[in-house]
Amino acid sequence: MANPNKPYGKIYMLPCPISEGNPYDVLPEANRAVMAQIDYFVVENVRSARRFLSAAKIGRPIEELEFAECNEHTSQIDIEPLLKPVLEGRDCGVISEAGLPGVADPGADVVALAQRKGIEVVPLVGPSSILMALMASGQNGQSFAFNGYLPVKPAERAKALKMFERRALSERQSQIFIEAPYRNDKLFADMLAVLAPAVRLTVAVDITAPEQSIRTLSVAEWKRTAKPDMHKKPTIFIIGV
Repeated sequence: MANPNKPYGKIYMLPCPISEGNPYDVLPEANRAVMAQIDYFVVENVRSARRFLSAAKIGRPIEELEFAECNEHTSQIDIEPLLKPVLEGRDCGVISEAGLPGVADPGADVVALAQRKGIEVVPLVGPSSILMALMASGQNGQSFAFNGYLPVKPAERAKALKMFERRALSERQSQIFIEAPYRNDKLFADMLAVLAPAVRLTVAVDITAPEQSIRTLSVAEWKRTAKPDMHKKPTIFIIGV
């Protein structure tokens, strides 16, 4: 959709569900009207974006839409051409594989360039597994930090965990991080081995799914408790006091 009033189009940050089901169980109905007006999308994964827009029933054939991909492999030099349609007056929707685009998501690079070029960026309402995990955790929601992924190498991972533990204890700041779903069990075992017994650890699994589980226990309590079923499931971890 071209914007007749300004030389540039707008970029709309379009949230999508973080679990299977009806998109409008977690998205406001108002999002549908915005999506229905856009015919150019920059997405993390074309296949999942097409599936989402089809489920969202935006009222136009998916085949008529134009998609460009921006993912972890997209170089900075390849991002600028993605904004060419916007600079020519077309609106653009940015879609992540799950949840909020631009948050722990390559779409942030598109937005950073758009901001430098003076393009208006409009965020829409949708689910954030990071904030929803924090909401239900009982951890400090006044001061918190999202740290993304931890190092994969065991020694570096242990060092990072102890650093987050010190930060949580000294600053009373909740430390939030994620892991590739197939490595969740290994990370959980590492946390129980490395963190102090009194540290409070939140494990939030499959948020918004029917089988979601969000539980906070001390490390000592987790060692006496059945491990959550988190294998190959999206999971948020929070360290606090």
